[in-house]
Amino acid sequence: MSQSRGEWKSKLGFILAASGSAIGLGNIVFFSANAYRFGAGAFYIPYLIALFALGIPIMILELGIGHRARKAFPEALYEIAGVKGEWIGWFGLLNAAVITMYYITILGWVFGMWIGSFGSLWEPRPVPAFGLESGTLSNSMSFFFDMISKYDAVGYVMLVWFLNGLIVWWGTKSIERAVKVFVPLMWLFMIVLILRGLTLPHGTNGLLLLFTPDFEVMKDINVWQGAFSQIFFTLSLGFGIMATYASYLPKKTDQTSNALTISFLNCSFEFIAGLAIFSLLFCFAVVPSASTLSMTFFVIPEGIGSFPVGVKLFGILFYTLLLTAGLTSSVSLVEGIGAGIIDKFGIGRRPVVLTICVIGAIGSVAFALPKVIDPGLANDGTLGLTLLDMFDHWAFSYGLLICGFLECVLVGWVLGADKLRAWIDQNAFIKLHPFFDVMIKWVIPIVILFIVVVSIVQESTSGGIYGHNFVVGENRNLHIFVLAMWIIFTVFGAMILTGAGGFRPRKKTGRLLDKEEQE
Repeated sequence: MSQSRGEWKSKLGFILAASGSAIGLGNIVFFSANAYRFGAGAFYIPYLIALFALGIPIMILELGIGHRARKAFPEALYEIAGVKGEWIGWFGLLNAAVITMYYITILGWVFGMWIGSFGSLWEPRPVPAFGLESGTLSNSMSFFFDMISKYDAVGYVMLVWFLNGLIVWWGTKSIERAVKVFVPLMWLFMIVLILRGLTLPHGTNGLLLLFTPDFEVMKDINVWQGAFSQIFFTLSLGFGIMATYASYLPKKTDQTSNALTISFLNCSFEFIAGLAIFSLLFCFAVVPSASTLSMTFFVIPEGIGSFPVGVKLFGILFYTLLLTAGLTSSVSLVEGIGAGIIDKFGIGRRPVVLTICVIGAIGSVAFALPKVIDPGLANDGTLGLTLLDMFDHWAFSYGLLICGFLECVLVGWVLGADKLRAWIDQNAFIKLHPFFDVMIKWVIPIVILFIVVVSIVQESTSGGIYGHNFVVGENRNLHIFVLAMWIIFTVFGAMILTGAGGFRPRKKTGRLLDKEEQE
């Protein structure tokens, strides 16, 4: 790998960057909501099973293929299976691009809530766009819906894109500098929130609830589906991020230990986030039976607003935590996409970063459009939030799983999982067991297929994921349009990018075990 492409200056920098990518908004709020809905402490059992059965093996797989090829996701998969592998890589990156656009929109809203946490977030306000008087909604809900129904939110989104572009502008050098500040701050802020929760009246009741598991719920297939989905999403698998980050590592690097370290750091953060959220909220009997957005913008600020003292301080602390966690994730998404373009087309980093930021900002603005289409707030309220909800349904709930499934099929059946295992074991202190091959070839693909099939069945029989029916009902034409746009952007976009630049001499190597490389 040429030095100009970039390389991590230290293993610590890589670990912080990779774990920072995995730790995001979902770790802080969505995990706690899942834990409450699925039997509190009982959720940890299927969660840990999912970690070892699904999360760590795919983490090792993605780090291995990226490090061996020393190229970003599409080029790394090209070396395994030619244009078919490259197409899978571009599909993963383009699906990640969709997620990046609306994820940064959410971060823009987080930035707006951060500004409001200095005072106005905690006060009643009218919501003129929806014809609501002051006091009709809770303080946090009124602030949020007033914010997203104004063009102020668009400005917040543009600012977050600027920060992302600034951090990835110099590649690994600037990313490493940022994560060395952001990641320790995330842990520090989360520990402060835990201490605050435990010192509140009845704060320990939340911990008692968390550690009083209801094992009866483990008979429900939804618990296992929730746990396996949570692991897949929380470790940033299926985005191509880990393959890209691993491609910047020195030649002799232990990817097994890296995978274990990143996975345990991420899951440890989720664990303490559960402690913080349960201790902070349940002492006020706040029940987080909600989605990530509801937890982020309604439930948790309502709980903080119930504090006897320090409301503004802990509101600022919470949204600062979300901003830092969100930025480390969004930066990795932007870098993964940029590295794929740079590696294939040989374009300079800065033009690529600038182009991604401009196109991405336009997409994010679409998700921030303040036009009110649901004045009764029966669903999402604005056009932007409605589009976000719909694209998230396909890109997040299905796109990541599809990419993970195709990765495993490619490595397990085209390359041969035993070959990847042999390559990784060359530098590994802990050698992979041959059962790794079985996991990649059989177990994980079957589990992912099962999750997808169950999700589709649930949609068709119980009103859809999170209660949204995306086949019939209101805005049916909009649902169809969003699905069509997602397919065109990811499936056909991947075809175009795979075929583009075909004049450049390349060859399918499939050479994970070249003798000269082993020596």
